[in-house]
Amino acid sequence: MQYHTPTSFDDAIAIAAQATGTTRFLAGGTDVLVQMRADILTPDTLINVKGINGVNQITRTADGGWQIGIAVSGAEMSEHPDLGGDWPGVVEATDLIGSTQVQGRCTMVGNLCNASPAADAVPAMVAAGITVTVTGPDGAREVAVEDIPTGPGKTSLATGEMITAVTIPPRGDNGGDAYLRFIPRTEMDIAVVGCGVNLRLDGDTITEARVALGAVAPTVRLVADAARAIIGTTLDDAALAALAEAASAACSPIDDKRGTIKFRTHVAGVLAQRAAKIAYARAKGQKDT
Repeated sequence: MQYHTPTSFDDAIAIAAQATGTTRFLAGGTDVLVQMRADILTPDTLINVKGINGVNQITRTADGGWQIGIAVSGAEMSEHPDLGGDWPGVVEATDLIGSTQVQGRCTMVGNLCNASPAADAVPAMVAAGITVTVTGPDGAREVAVEDIPTGPGKTSLATGEMITAVTIPPRGDNGGDAYLRFIPRTEMDIAVVGCGVNLRLDGDTITEARVALGAVAPTVRLVADAARAIIGTTLDDAALAALAEAASAACSPIDDKRGTIKFRTHVAGVLAQRAAKIAYARAKGQKDT
């Protein structure tokens, strides 16, 4: 195995472009190192990106959004004084990855590129409209988070490409987001269903919304019908019922030891309703209860 510690993205990309066999990038390592120890994966090339300038920084963008370095840990996001005020759902979702010890290492980008359908950070990222900068030998491009995973363990990144930045849009006024998941145990388990909701209000009426579901399809799913079900409403009972119906209809899960198709489909609707209520309350400036 070839192990590299580049000090720039250009160097990392050049190494990845020339590599043969299986290549992995190492930021937090909470997926790739576990897979290596379990003999699930043995990379031919392992590229440690933690020495690249800026990968551990959280910064405001000129338009009031956020740029998150690719090696920023979940703990660093949770401890940031302002990020959680803008995007509590995104921060809370990332905070659900693993234990306290794992939180000190895990990253949003790693959670995204591991491409698990049950990833916790990803539905909240999709709901928030987060984009990532994908850089490769042919230059850089901005890609919506939902377009990165293409199936379990697979991404749309080409040979030599890597994610070099995460951009969270400006929160703006009268907006709120939330992420909820259902797990069999109270801590450190894999989501049976996850749901992220992001919305904006004009008065009491929802004018914008995005709803994303995890663990109910081969990739995290952005559900446009679920968003349409609540846009133009005050999240009354009829809107909540339509939201649940649309969320359940978008599911194409599997039966496994953690949950049946029927159970996952039902829970997706329930979580969508609950997450929407939390996001709505946050958009109105109400404190969580």
